[in-house]
Amino acid sequence: MPELSVRSMTQPEFDEWQDALARRFADSKVAAGTWTAAEALDKARQANAALLPEGLATEDNLILKGIRPDGTPVGRLWITLKHPQGVAGCAFLYDIEVEPEFRGAGYGRALLAAAEDAVREHGGTALELNVFGDNPVAISLYATSGYAVVTQQMRKAV
Repeated sequence: MPELSVRSMTQPEFDEWQDALARRFADSKVAAGTWTAAEALDKARQANAALLPEGLATEDNLILKGIRPDGTPVGRLWITLKHPQGVAGCAFLYDIEVEPEFRGAGYGRALLAAAEDAVREHGGTALELNVFGDNPVAISLYATSGYAVVTQQMRKAV
């Protein structure tokens, strides 16, 4: 696994990330058939704003940048220390992303390990996440990192 450290995002990094995050989330919801393309970006921005009402300063959220030893940023993490359904001791990983040029080199696994370390450092005992079914690379990363399916939603067109 490559060497990696994490630090809090700066405000300019956060602003840039918020736009990219909303676009990725909107695209995923459209691909999953949950939202229409016309409404998706607005809904994604509203959903993110509701989860981060104080932006970067929102309490109990870790919004981190993954950095190589040479200072090169390689990815991002967004963790809430308070589980959305109130599961005691369980944090929730809302976002993990590796920059395209660093994918396939172990940085996703390193970021995931850094997320787990951050949760432990804040007193958490578990980390949960969601993954869209059309993302086999992420599903494989989580499965080989010890994550187990705790709920599953399925759909069939009829």
